[in-house]
Amino acid sequence: MIDDIKQDAEQRMQKSIEALKHDLAKIRTGRAHPSLLDQVTVDYYGSDVPLSQVANIGTEDARTLKVTPWEKPMASKIEKAIMTSNLGLNPSNDGSVIRVPLPALTEERRRDLVKVVKGEAEGARVAIRNIRRDANSTLKMLLKEKEISEDEERRAEDEIQKLTDRYIKEVEGVLEKKEKELMEV
Repeated sequence: MIDDIKQDAEQRMQKSIEALKHDLAKIRTGRAHPSLLDQVTVDYYGSDVPLSQVANIGTEDARTLKVTPWEKPMASKIEKAIMTSNLGLNPSNDGSVIRVPLPALTEERRRDLVKVVKGEAEGARVAIRNIRRDANSTLKMLLKEKEISEDEERRAEDEIQKLTDRYIKEVEGVLEKKEKELMEV
């Protein structure tokens, strides 16, 4: 029973780390990465679909994305969707391939992005602490119902705290790596 609580807490903490990494991947670092265009949707015969469902997205070089539509008539719609996506990108369309050059980040923009990254990391820390709180309250409920002893509860709380510390340290590592990536020119 206690093992189930710990296992559930650990799985949820791991999902928090994965969500943080996924969110940070969308924050651009000046390098071209296909995931930058994940949230772009294109009008495809009357319905909005993700760009990845109507075109192949790849990198041409370190600062250029290459979008190859599967249907040639879609090229202009894709170009328009990228321009209106609030990503600050200006694609160029040669009829069959759309190239999206990424402008270099200014120092001020880098600092703003670092603030955003820190906010995301704080959100992940809060989520992990909430998972700890949920697990501890479940343990207290079991103690109240006399299903576990006080010693077992204390031991389980200590183990959950160690888990929490480990995952918060992992958040710090992910944050540090992303900050370094953002600040490198």
